[in-house]
Amino acid sequence: MFDNFLFISSAALTVCGALAVVLSPNLMHACTYLLTSLIGVSGLYVTLSADFLAATQLVVYVGGVVILMLFAIMLTGGNDNKSVNKFGIEKIAPMGNIKTFTLAGLSALLMALVISKIIVNVTKAVPKGELPPFSSTVEKIGELLITDHVLAFEISSVLLLGALIGAALIARPRKIES
Repeated sequence: MFDNFLFISSAALTVCGALAVVLSPNLMHACTYLLTSLIGVSGLYVTLSADFLAATQLVVYVGGVVILMLFAIMLTGGNDNKSVNKFGIEKIAPMGNIKTFTLAGLSALLMALVISKIIVNVTKAVPKGELPPFSSTVEKIGELLITDHVLAFEISSVLLLGALIGAALIARPRKIES
């Protein structure tokens, strides 16, 4: 029951976030929706009992790439069409609306479910008697990355390098043409 609910909520968050990325005209909002979509993918990894991949998804993509994109967008100064009220004072955009609070609530719920699923898997009761042999998925993944899947590992490093270069290009100052 819990696994089904976690899967359905993760899948819904992933699909809704991806659709919002495509349909959003605002770049900052699209980046935030990408963040929610990647958190949903992390939840899907947890439902597949791939805890290491879920943690890697959160650290590398959510913690690295998306935050780097957000910093690049913020460093460019945002949009230039600032609205002004009748007194000539620039209007401040509201901090959130019902849509953003609902999305944040769903993301927080999914993160709580992911963390509780990981804790439940870690604290499962082991039958009394001899302990089963320790099998680390990290060791298996590391062995596969340096043998069978070295090309995919190198391609992912080039992807991260491309995200870093793209963020640097977006954030660099523009030359003013005379």
